Amino acid sequence: VTVSAEFAEIETLDFADVSTDAYYYEAVKWAAKKGITGGTGDGNFNPNGSCTRAHIVTFLWRAAGSPEPKSTVSFADVPAGSYYAKAVAWAVENGITLGTGDGTFSPNATCTRAQSVTFLFRAIGKLVDSKAEFSDVLTDSYYANAVAWAVETGVTNGIGDGLFGPDNSCTR
Repeated sequence: VTVSAEFAEIETLDFADVSTDAYYYEAVKWAAKKGITGGTGDGNFNPNGSCTRAHIVTFLWRAAGSPEPKSTVSFADVPAGSYYAKAVAWAVENGITLGTGDGTFSPNATCTRAQSVTFLFRAIGKLVDSKAEFSDVLTDSYYANAVAWAVETGVTNGIGDGLFGPDNSCTR
């Protein structure tokens, strides 16, 4: 018996709500191709929906190859069988998050731009010599180095008018 397979590049997405002319089309296509996201399970990606803390750590965990964490989650609000439990455990083990305090992770809370860029920076970033020059990013904020790295590497250039928008909600 001979089995052969042929793989083709994903040419279009099957998400009804992601137009090929959307600025995020290529990013969503890449994430779907890499298995980082499968959308919301209803044939949609929901690009304008809130990106929760559970979503962002799960995306990062999957991008890292879904490694098996060495321990289980110790947050009261992260059920052991949840889709994000292993991702949260991995994120804690790798210094990506410490939670939100009082033994919680707040998985269903919408992730802010400051939290998202900090998670990303802690997962793959390296300290840079520059400082982010946004009027709403204080140099002593927990996310200042992450924002500087994100600007230097082209991840973001802010939201306009010299602002980063650290407390703005992230969308998927």
